[in-house]
Amino acid sequence: MTKESETGAADTNPPTAVAIEGGMISQLGSDAEILALATETTRVIDAASAVLTPGLIDSHMHPVWGTELTVGLDLGGKTEAQEVREALAEAAASLPEGAWVRGWNLDYKVFDPEGTGAPQIRGDIFDDVLDGRPLALVFFDLHTGLANPAALAAAGIDGTEEFTDASEIVLDAQGVPTGELREIPAYMMLLDAAPQEAVEEIVGRVQQTLARSAASAVTSASVMDGRPITLEILEQVEKLDGGLPVRLHIAMWHQPGDDDDAVAERIRLLGTAGERYRVSMIKMFIDGVIDAGTAWLHEPDSEGDSHEPFWHSVERYAEVCAAYHEAGYQLATHSCGDAGVAEAVKVYRQLGQGKALSRNGAPHRVEHLETLTDQDVADLAETGTVASMQPLHMQWREADHSDSFAARLGAQRAAHSFRVKDVLTAGGRIALGSDWPVAQQDARLGMAWARLRRLPGSPEAHTFEPEQRLTGEETLLGYTRWAAEALGREDLGVIRPGAIADLALWSQDPVEADPDQLTEIPVLLTLVGGTVVHTD
Repeated sequence: MTKESETGAADTNPPTAVAIEGGMISQLGSDAEILALATETTRVIDAASAVLTPGLIDSHMHPVWGTELTVGLDLGGKTEAQEVREALAEAAASLPEGAWVRGWNLDYKVFDPEGTGAPQIRGDIFDDVLDGRPLALVFFDLHTGLANPAALAAAGIDGTEEFTDASEIVLDAQGVPTGELREIPAYMMLLDAAPQEAVEEIVGRVQQTLARSAASAVTSASVMDGRPITLEILEQVEKLDGGLPVRLHIAMWHQPGDDDDAVAERIRLLGTAGERYRVSMIKMFIDGVIDAGTAWLHEPDSEGDSHEPFWHSVERYAEVCAAYHEAGYQLATHSCGDAGVAEAVKVYRQLGQGKALSRNGAPHRVEHLETLTDQDVADLAETGTVASMQPLHMQWREADHSDSFAARLGAQRAAHSFRVKDVLTAGGRIALGSDWPVAQQDARLGMAWARLRRLPGSPEAHTFEPEQRLTGEETLLGYTRWAAEALGREDLGVIRPGAIADLALWSQDPVEADPDQLTEIPVLLTLVGGTVVHTD
C-alpha cells in the first residue's frame, strides 16, 4: 500500500501498510498483516505505489496575524517604483473616494535602484496616483511599514512618538516623517487606524490559509505571534465545518515594553488549548532585520547600522526569559543578526545550566539566524539550541550582492548566510519553515530551496553558498522528525506505533525527487490525527 520509514526515506525492507486507530498509528506491517486487522467499519485506503511520509511541520509561520496583514495588493515581485505606482493607481481607481489603499510584500529594491543597501524610503512618492487616499503598505519581511502623508495624518502619527524598543518613526532632515515606519510597533500604529476587516471574515480566511498549507503536506505549524485575539480566532475556526486543517503550536508574543503583569498573564495562558492548538512557547524579538538595518550584528553593517539590540535593556530580556523558563515555557527568540543569536544562546545556557532546555525538556530556539560566525555555530551545537531557519528567504538576494541584505552585510559576511548545513555538521539542531506571509507557505517550495539554494526550476539561476545545500533526507528530516524534536515532541514527525497519525501521501518520494521538480509533486492525501484534511 505504501512505502515509508520513520523519516520518510526508503528503508531496505520497509513496511507497506499502516493501521490507524483513535488518531494514532497502532501498527505497521505488510498489506496482509494490516488488512487482517480491518473490521466492517474500517476505512481502507489503497495508496498503490505512492509514498507515505510523516506530515510536514512548518516551524515558523503567522497564520492569524499574517492573514490580518495580507490585505489589498500583493506587491511581490515588483522591484521598480513604476511597477508599484501602476499597481497602486489601478487599485485606487477601483476604490471609493477617501478609501485606504492597502498592500503587502513591498520590496526594499523599489527604493534602492542602485543597490546601495540604504534605500531612501518615502511614502509621498506615490501620492500622484492616489487622489488623496491614505496609503498603508507593509514590506515583505514584516519589519517595515510605509505610509503617505494622508495616512500618517489619519493615524495621528507626527514623529514625536516614543517606543519601549528600537522601533522608529523615520524623520527627514526637517524633522518631518518620511512615511517609513521602522519595526512592528511603529507600523501597527498605522494599521490600527485603518479600517478593520470583520472578525468573522478573518476567521474564514485563517481556515483557508491553513488549508493551503495542508495541501502541501503540512500537518503542524509553529505560530510565532500569539496574542489573545489569536486564541479567540482559533477557537472560532475550530467551530467551522472542518475546523483547523493544521495542528498549531502557539508561541505567545512578548514585547520588550511588556511589564510583569503582562508576563504573569502569559504564564497563566500556558497550556491553553483547543482540539488542534495549544500554547507552549514564548516568542521574543531580540533584533529586527538586516535589510532595514535593525538587526543586531557583532560588527555594524556597511551603513553603520544593526549594532544594537531591539530591547533597550538586554538585562530585562534575560529577566523575562528566566520568568517564562521557570514557568515551563519553551523560549523562541527572533534573531537575524549574529550578535542577537549569541546573546540568546548565552541566556539559554545560563537558564539550563549549560544546555538550552526548557523545564519540560523541549529545547529553546532561535528563529531565522540569517548570519552566523563560526563561534555562534559551535555555541548552538554545544547548548542544543534549535536553529529554526528558512532557506527560502534567500529568494530576495541578488547574485551581484546588489540586494539590501548583501549590500549591508558586505560580500564576506553575506557568504556566511543561512548556514544550515554548518549547524548540522557541528552537531546542532535545525528545524525548517516558511515564515509565511514573509515567504510562500507551500512547503514543497521551502524544501526545494533548502536543497538547491536557488530558484527551483531555473538551473541557470545563481546558487547561494552551495556548500550549505541539504540532502533530500536532511530536508525531509528538517520538516518532520527534527522539527518535532524542536517542539519537544516524540509523537510527531515519525511513522511508528504510538505516534500521532499526522501523515502525508505523495505521488513521488520527496527525498529522491529532482529538487527542481519538488513543487510539482502532487500531495495526494494529508491526515491530521488520522482525519483527512486534504485530498487530491
